[in-house]
Amino acid sequence: MSGPLSSFAQRLNDVEGAERQAAIGALLRTGLPDRHVEAWKYTSLRPLSAQEFQAPPAQYDAAQAKSLLDNLLSQHDAVQSLPRIVFVNGRFVKDLSLLPEGVDVSFFSQKSLTSDVQASPDRDPLVALNTALVDDGAILHVAKGADAGRVLLISLGVAGDTAISFHPRHSVVLEEGAHLSLLSLSAGVGAYFHNPVTEVTVGESAKLYHTTLQAEGPQAIALATTYVQVAGHGVYNSFALGLGSLLSRHEVHARLNAPHAQLHVNGAQNLAEHQVGDITSVITHAASDCISRQTVRNVLDGHARGVFQGKVLVEQVAQKTDGYQMNQALLLSENAEIDAKPELEIYADDVRCSHGATVGALDDDQLFYMRSRGVPEAQARHILIAAFLDEALSLIEDETAQEYCRAMLAIRFSAERKAA
Repeated sequence: MSGPLSSFAQRLNDVEGAERQAAIGALLRTGLPDRHVEAWKYTSLRPLSAQEFQAPPAQYDAAQAKSLLDNLLSQHDAVQSLPRIVFVNGRFVKDLSLLPEGVDVSFFSQKSLTSDVQASPDRDPLVALNTALVDDGAILHVAKGADAGRVLLISLGVAGDTAISFHPRHSVVLEEGAHLSLLSLSAGVGAYFHNPVTEVTVGESAKLYHTTLQAEGPQAIALATTYVQVAGHGVYNSFALGLGSLLSRHEVHARLNAPHAQLHVNGAQNLAEHQVGDITSVITHAASDCISRQTVRNVLDGHARGVFQGKVLVEQVAQKTDGYQMNQALLLSENAEIDAKPELEIYADDVRCSHGATVGALDDDQLFYMRSRGVPEAQARHILIAAFLDEALSLIEDETAQEYCRAMLAIRFSAERKAA
């Protein structure tokens, strides 16, 4: 094994089980993607080659994990009492969790690994790596017509002196007419690689609000892949806020399978120093009269680099498709960079699809106006940045999730002002 894959060589050699072996076969045929692969042209996985990632040990620093959890929950009163499913280093921890009542919850560690319809190892090397090394993950099932309220799905990475990797596999299924607001939160300390794969199935007339807050540790690599299928009149409304990680990627593959399905795949990133954050989506309209929306905003400082790749594929059968994508970036430094590649591929002739991208800097006139009224420069800059990101956050449908993300951004801005 060579390249980034060599970081997992010993662990892959020890893998047992037919499906995991098949995943390794798929992985060995392609290797992990490099920048010659079009979908990874702007994001390099070279940081994975810098160290060998061990399997997480059975024992971890429990006090550190509890501190990380308390910090996440303390940012907003409304989330402290919410049901929560907590994973530490990719494994479910009962003592830190508060299981929901309106959701049927089970775990991958209790089941044998079976073939997945959406997340196939043959189509994505990171899914193959996940399939080969997965230990655990949550399986959430909301029954027909049930309103399951809000649930937190929390991942904590706690690495010691040795770099570790964990590869959880989550599944969320909403039956016909069901409703769930899922808040996926992640944080951690030390050097680790978090490679979650999530499969989402939204039934007919069901509605899933899915908010993801990525606040991983500064040495972390977080590459998350989500597959979504939406049935007729169903709604998948998601938002991803990226704040942490040395290298991160939030990748969504979504498919609108029946008429009048809706999809919202929005997001924002606030990155600094040498962080790299990638938001990639492939949205397939496979039925008529469906709607998809995607708005992504990036704030990039220092040597940070943001990537947006958004593809809308409209199949021939998908007449009267309504699709829209927008990527906007605010560059706060001459060394910051944004790479944007919106893309439309349309085979139907009665559609309304558009995309766009804008890149700019802070408005000097607005900065001057606030400074002339006594607002310190650092505070004035953060007011303008917050206003830019706040428009994106307003797209979060669940008000509690929206307020939580605002609170996390305010903490980030406060820390930056103190460091300035």
